[in-house]
Amino acid sequence: MTRTPLVLPDFPWDSLAPFGATARTHPDGIVDLSVGSPVDPTPAIIRESLATATDAHAYPTTTGTVQLREAIVDWFERRRGVTGLTVDHVLPTVGSKELVALLPLLLGLGKDDVVVHPSVAYPTYAIGAALVGATAVASDNPAEWPENTALVWLNSPGNPDGRVLDVDELRAAVARARELGAVIASDECYAELNWNGIDPTPSILDPEVIGNDRSSVLAVYSLSKQSNLAGYRAAFVAGCSHVISELLAVRKHAGLIVPGPVQAAMVTALRDETHVVEQRELYRARRARLLPALERAGFRIDDSAAGLYLWATKNEDSWQTVGDLAQVGILVVPGSFYGEAPARHVRIALTASDATIADAVARLDLLA
Repeated sequence: MTRTPLVLPDFPWDSLAPFGATARTHPDGIVDLSVGSPVDPTPAIIRESLATATDAHAYPTTTGTVQLREAIVDWFERRRGVTGLTVDHVLPTVGSKELVALLPLLLGLGKDDVVVHPSVAYPTYAIGAALVGATAVASDNPAEWPENTALVWLNSPGNPDGRVLDVDELRAAVARARELGAVIASDECYAELNWNGIDPTPSILDPEVIGNDRSSVLAVYSLSKQSNLAGYRAAFVAGCSHVISELLAVRKHAGLIVPGPVQAAMVTALRDETHVVEQRELYRARRARLLPALERAGFRIDDSAAGLYLWATKNEDSWQTVGDLAQVGILVVPGSFYGEAPARHVRIALTASDATIADAVARLDLLA
């Protein structure tokens, strides 16, 4: 019997390699603003918690320690205004990307189902649909969502565009998903990085959105951005206890377990707000330098109300912009990675050191 391999699209970032090579020929080296990977140190208080927990001789539990689940519940109430959660409403995950990719599988979706995701979206939402043979549909209009929709993904704040959905938009999405009998999941990993204020952006679990009815509603969050824990793979999902129990049952069989020391570190990260404020202000300062430099160089910045990216355009094909910036040693991501709609934008990351941002500003000013 001939095996048929799983066929997936090429990994988009591989296509950036020639532009990265060009950028590296710049006399002062490359300014890489193409990847949203934190560059600042993991806070010492979190590293210490990890180190203290390294005598991890026993298997951790898939459901997470009581301390971690209680910390997640407390964080949602304290930082997101989400009340009424218990430890049965939350579940730790091995980073958030694995959950995004695997949620259709964990929910038992198949070839007759539709997975809806934003029209401007990170590719993993569609990959999750492809892994189970479901159909991915890019749409921001709930009225257009097909009748056989089984899962709806929202992403607020959005990656790559930094778009934030308000309470009314979240409420309308939930109402339509429930009409369709679909699970609706909101990827909210950049919520603490809100540039229009100091409060996080609205959560789909906010009582103003769903009242007291969490049925078929999930919120996904990651500590990678707010706490510089990308290397720890520390995230969680919260919401409908029935769906959470479904996910837990499958994850137990699959061995999808957050390591014990990481769980301990997550407790500390969730309880401490000081490091989050400090990191947010670092990014705010970098954004305040980079954004006007891009505007001076002829870019228009759209959305970008929250998150770690500037969504910029010169109203030209995004690959043209990528090529032009590579000539001055700056590497960015074309909007075409995120769907058909944003093919004239580029995503520019704020995840660079102060010195690198200053270098980027100087190079952009040469283009002004």
